[in-house]
Amino acid sequence: MELLNQYLTKLNIEFDDTTITKFENYYNLLIDYNQKFNLTSITEKNDVIIKHFVDSLYGYQFFKETNYVADVGAGAGFPSIPLAIILPNVNFTLIDSLNKRVNFLNIVKEELQLNNITAVHSRVEDFCTKNRNSFDIATARAVASLPTLLEYLVPLLKKGGKAICYKSLNADNELLMCDNAFKKLNCKLYEKYDYTLQNNFRSIVIVNSNDICNKCYPRSGNKPKLKPL
Repeated sequence: MELLNQYLTKLNIEFDDTTITKFENYYNLLIDYNQKFNLTSITEKNDVIIKHFVDSLYGYQFFKETNYVADVGAGAGFPSIPLAIILPNVNFTLIDSLNKRVNFLNIVKEELQLNNITAVHSRVEDFCTKNRNSFDIATARAVASLPTLLEYLVPLLKKGGKAICYKSLNADNELLMCDNAFKKLNCKLYEKYDYTLQNNFRSIVIVNSNDICNKCYPRSGNKPKLKPL
């Protein structure tokens, strides 16, 4: 895990031997359960460290002062589990529509003793009906294009909360398609943070919730994907 140590130091993230052990155990669980749960196509250790662990942790600075985070389409736990390891005082709710992935997240929670995470089996549209305006941050990584993603994330936010979207090369193009989503959802671009990982260009797009958005969002019936705002 020397590679991870180097990046944690680069990102000014405090860590100790227990932190590194948790990441090591997380990697082992990911590989052990990958075939059964179809969690990731990336399995080589250094690739997992860079493309999953470190990429998730590049958003650390935006999460460290918050309290309640929702991770939509959490999958194998990125970005929330790496962040939860580093930020034990932040509460993360990981939402995924596939029960087998939620089962994996619960295994990780137990094995790594991450008492600050809760895994929920639900579609985000259903989850939002009882948890609207409940979170300081809503985040997602590799889930959907920005107009669709914002419709999933922004309704979960408190007024003034932030949607934090991990994106790749297409972030600028996707932002050009967001004007209607910004208007309909009462939100606006707050910041776009760009970085590179092994010559791969990455962005974290942060959108601020100006006000409580209309209760008609997110729309049901997969409309956010089929007919983006």
